[in-house]
Amino acid sequence: MKVFVNGEEREFEKELSVAELIRRLGLLSIRVAVERNKSIVSRQNWESEIVSEGDRLEIVHFVGGG
Repeated sequence: MKVFVNGEEREFEKELSVAELIRRLGLLSIRVAVERNKSIVSRQNWESEIVSEGDRLEIVHFVGGG
């Protein structure tokens, strides 16, 4: 299955949840926001929201600073 993450094509063996995608990318879920096909995915829906062939995801990292 091919999807686009932050504009880069990525390939996965099957459909997966947004939560699983975040884990596979090695990201800390507490510090990111996810947009799927131009719609924000609420954190409470990450386990049930399924990423499918051709989806376009934007993942934004929050960075602390002063």
